[in-house]
Amino acid sequence: MSFKTLAAIAGAAAILCGCASAPTAPTGAAATATVAPYAEALSLTGRLNARYLKDGKQESLTVNFTWKQDAQRTDVALSTQFGNTVATIEVTPQGATLREGGSKPPVTAASIDSLSARVLGWTLPVSGMRGWLQGHATDAAGKPWSASPAHSEVTTREGWRLKYTGWQEGGVQPRPKRFEAEHPGSGDIQEMALRIVIDPVEQ
Repeated sequence: MSFKTLAAIAGAAAILCGCASAPTAPTGAAATATVAPYAEALSLTGRLNARYLKDGKQESLTVNFTWKQDAQRTDVALSTQFGNTVATIEVTPQGATLREGGSKPPVTAASIDSLSARVLGWTLPVSGMRGWLQGHATDAAGKPWSASPAHSEVTTREGWRLKYTGWQEGGVQPRPKRFEAEHPGSGDIQEMALRIVIDPVEQ
């Protein structure tokens, strides 16, 4: 089964329908607190929907993801809701490697953003997501930014517009559950929009 077929099946599933619902906000002390400090080590699972224009045509797909990172490496696995592997990604200081599902050979490049755009057809901003998944970013002025329920939107230095729309339950400090990331795009890929839902995590 081809990647495009898998993407179409996954997209039709509409796994991320919850992204369109009203934001969920923490109560008590967590309602005014910012997220916890950035952590180099992180392990998460969730769902991701990507929508974009490519060659003037609207495209969309939805995948499950597994995310693991430490100080020197990021590993991402993308799959359909049926468990079929869409791609696996490894990012280190030396570069990025992407392997599509099936028997295709791995592809490498210096930047995962350009590599994902070339191989998958849409941009996965892994370097930014290391912080975004935790509610942290670098804003357009180059300053560190941390999310809170009262301060949930920012434009990053790379031009991504982030909006946090849901929060995990429990805990003194809020933890992201849902967020959106939008970028005007460039070249053949325009109007990139990511919708991400993070599975509950222990704190």
